[in-house]
Amino acid sequence: MKSAHITGVGHYVPEQVVTNEELTNYMDTTPAWIVERTGIKERRFFKEGEDTVSKMGAKAAKIALENAGVEAKDIDLIIFATLSPDYNFPGSGVLMQRELGLKGIPAIDVRQQCSGFIYGLSVAQAYIRSGMYKNVLLACGEIQSNVMELSDRGRNMAVIFGDGAAAVVIQTSDDTSKGILSTHIHADGEFAEELMLEHPGSNRKERITAEMIENGDLLPHMNGRLVFKHAIVRFPEVINEALEHNGLTITDLDLLIPHQANLRIAEHVQKEMGLSNERVYNNIQKYGNTTAASIPLAFSEALQAGRIKQGDLVCFAAFGSGFTWGSALVRW
Repeated sequence: MKSAHITGVGHYVPEQVVTNEELTNYMDTTPAWIVERTGIKERRFFKEGEDTVSKMGAKAAKIALENAGVEAKDIDLIIFATLSPDYNFPGSGVLMQRELGLKGIPAIDVRQQCSGFIYGLSVAQAYIRSGMYKNVLLACGEIQSNVMELSDRGRNMAVIFGDGAAAVVIQTSDDTSKGILSTHIHADGEFAEELMLEHPGSNRKERITAEMIENGDLLPHMNGRLVFKHAIVRFPEVINEALEHNGLTITDLDLLIPHQANLRIAEHVQKEMGLSNERVYNNIQKYGNTTAASIPLAFSEALQAGRIKQGDLVCFAAFGSGFTWGSALVRW
């Protein structure tokens, strides 16, 4: 059976940096309050007319392709993970395909929110192992700053999320000792309404009404306490699942890159699993929660910073809306 190797990684973030201090102009908060509850110090906001989800994904993809030594024309399949597509339809995968000048190859959009990168890796690995495709481009991008309300009403979510994109090139290889060793994905729809953006949706005759706007029904909703409660259980659970599946233990792990949801969640998981600071990579402090893009963005920066060496065992883990969660174990 063929092995799926990540051969190139890249990321792109908008130029505009929005600090906690700036947010105090719009809502009743303090920089210290935001840091205490989330660990976030700043985030990036997109520039209208320049940044779109598909364009940001394409910019990240070009870097990943260059790092992999692969030309865009060699890609067999595009997978695009986002909760904030350019349009309701079509998906952003075909739009990024257009940006890259590709035609004819399939493009799949993944809508698993914070777990999008892990789900995307799972799809890519399955296709490569089956022999159907040899070169897969997985891109993840989000523009979320324009769906959050910068106000007291929207504060609890507005301080958390940011914009950005990242991409990886995944290729087939005969070397089964390295690459993506395994992926593990899960979901529990019982809690779907605890972290969601309900409107505009297809379950109402009128998708948008004045009442929805006035009541804030067009804003995302999150039961923060419940999400935290489930996340700190699912993260260790799915990390251990990946390790046990491969006959490994936490002592074998060189680096954990968790979804950048909240630094306090990551710190709780790190402590529970007995990992030192050197064995966990977080960058939520600079970018906030970039949802589907958060893990590959952190992965890209960790590589640039020299935090990952050849032969290192790296674990990606995510938890988010759905609820969905998952992990992937990679031998670099």
